Amino acid sequence: MSLTDFLKKDMSFGRKPSTNADATPTAEATAPAQKKEAKKESPKRSVSLPKRAPKQRKTKTATPLSGGKHKQVVGLSIGASELAAAVVVNNGRPKLVKAARHTLPPDVVAAGEVRDPDALANEIAAFFSAADLPRKNIRLGIGSSRTGVRVFERPSVDDPNQLANAIRFRAYETLPIPIEEAMLDYHVIEDTTAPDRVLLAVAYRDLVDRFTATCAAAKIELAGIDIEAFALLRAVGGDPLPAGERAEAARVAVSIGHDRTTVAVSDGHVCEFTRVLDWGGGRVTSAIERALEVDADEAERIKRSLDISSQQEEPGDDRTPRAAEAARREVNSLARELASSLHFYQDQPDSLGFAEITITGGGAHLQGLAAQLEELIGISVRVADPFARVGSGHGISSGGQDGSLAVAIGLGIED
Repeated sequence: MSLTDFLKKDMSFGRKPSTNADATPTAEATAPAQKKEAKKESPKRSVSLPKRAPKQRKTKTATPLSGGKHKQVVGLSIGASELAAAVVVNNGRPKLVKAARHTLPPDVVAAGEVRDPDALANEIAAFFSAADLPRKNIRLGIGSSRTGVRVFERPSVDDPNQLANAIRFRAYETLPIPIEEAMLDYHVIEDTTAPDRVLLAVAYRDLVDRFTATCAAAKIELAGIDIEAFALLRAVGGDPLPAGERAEAARVAVSIGHDRTTVAVSDGHVCEFTRVLDWGGGRVTSAIERALEVDADEAERIKRSLDISSQQEEPGDDRTPRAAEAARREVNSLARELASSLHFYQDQPDSLGFAEITITGGGAHLQGLAAQLEELIGISVRVADPFARVGSGHGISSGGQDGSLAVAIGLGIED
């Protein structure tokens, strides 16, 4: 079973990616003024980004690589702390008919990869049984530092076999993954105003194999494997623009999970940049745990009651301000990494300016997070509605953590 078998119909999602396979500048690599400012207790726009006037470009995508569409798709997101599933009916406008979440034990999944296949298979099987979820037409999302996408000019050959060989050779030249250890898939984008481009998706073979084997052991049938960033944009990036059109400002979607954050930038039609950051809401919990010398459960409870944008204090209790300060320090780290990634995107040819960042994921429920990121980065930030494209979330139980369903919902949407 190859990555191509799964990605073929999911590469065209109407989105063009370019991701974390490129080296990410670290926080230390940002400008010294940014670093110095970020260390202040109350930083003021410590890392700002330009809002350049966009250059309009008309493009035309080639016929999508397709393995057929499904009327009903079950999107399955596997994170470090939980499983999330969304059943979406695609009949005209997509409609969410069921969603569920399931807590995972520690160390079963980490950094977007399977660490304990047997335990994960048992958890998935129990989850699907308890939630009464369909076991067919499952689309699984993957996203880690060992997945990536490249965009490059199309080789000047017409024969499909020669083109595939040329693309594979280009992958061998440019990818940081040994070609014998990689699974590849590609999609050609035609452009009427510039040379055609190739979108190349890649993942380590063992990463994909462990996910597919685990799902098989759980007795669920995969219809496809998707890049999580694409799913994120489908869920919260707004309705896609028609082929050949670009938005005036880039759409930036950020999903904050337990141990990683996915960043996706779209021009309204195709995904132009994605990256997975080694930062998650679990770091805030750990910071509170250390600052207050409490256990993880108590730190999590305190985190959910915090508002890091305000000065909360109760008479005789200094725990709340100490917890908030610990949380803000961790958020400063996220802001630096996010700003660095967006700067990297804007260094690319024909990149767009930014008008807004939308955040989602379980970590986005930290009160005051959007306001803190907006102050640090200098771009408007809002918490996204994961149900925006699939109708109301009425009747869907998410335990107050709607954002944790966003990627699963996007995986279920057929665009």
